[in-house]
Amino acid sequence: MTAISQNTSATGDAPTIHALGVDGVLISFGSELTEPANRAALAFHAALSGADLPGLKEAATSLTSVYLRLDLSACDLETLRPALATLLQSRDWYDAPLPATRRLWRVPALFGTELAPQLEEAAALAGLPPQDAIAELCAAPLRVQTIGFAPGQPYLGQLPENWNLPRQTDLTPRVPEGALAVAIRQMVLFSVSTPTGWRHVGQTALRLFQPDRPDPFLLRPGDEVLFQPVSRAEFETIRRDAPNGGAVSERAG
Repeated sequence: MTAISQNTSATGDAPTIHALGVDGVLISFGSELTEPANRAALAFHAALSGADLPGLKEAATSLTSVYLRLDLSACDLETLRPALATLLQSRDWYDAPLPATRRLWRVPALFGTELAPQLEEAAALAGLPPQDAIAELCAAPLRVQTIGFAPGQPYLGQLPENWNLPRQTDLTPRVPEGALAVAIRQMVLFSVSTPTGWRHVGQTALRLFQPDRPDPFLLRPGDEVLFQPVSRAEFETIRRDAPNGGAVSERAG
């Protein structure tokens, strides 16, 4: 592991370079999820596209890191390390602008009812009446911090500290595609039907993963999502008639 001593975050984290397997490199910006660490990972990933690093085959972000896969016929980590260190030291990534191509998505969501049956439980754990919980979850755009677990599935955050809810000790047997769930100050929009330990508080009509399209993922890391609460009747109309589950997007400011 190589630590880059310059450009530390407010929490004292500094970027580190780790070898990962035979042909992988992990650039870590923090040991825990914070807004600056996530911002740094997103900004550094965007900068790699113009860095022209030799032997870089692909790059992907997680919550607080960037994974690089190398073409070992062109370079290895030791060859690439000086260029990576120079790029990491070139600016304060913890305060860097987010990717310029990111979008703001406005997404209709139904909260509660039998379609999202754990709203009241989650609201009580957050110390709020259900209507206040809905208002708080919809008060501001949430950043797509990373895509993971299932194809096209976004992790969104961060929510206020009162939403630092633990996962359930038992699994919900299955939530449907488009389910909106909450835990550990994050929300997840499920791209597939799956079991989960996160509490199901809302339901959307989004199809986040469409493998028949040239670009199969609807959302990208760095995008923002603003949920807009709708009634049951409005949701059923959206689910039946609206393209993209009623979601509309614009360039994020």
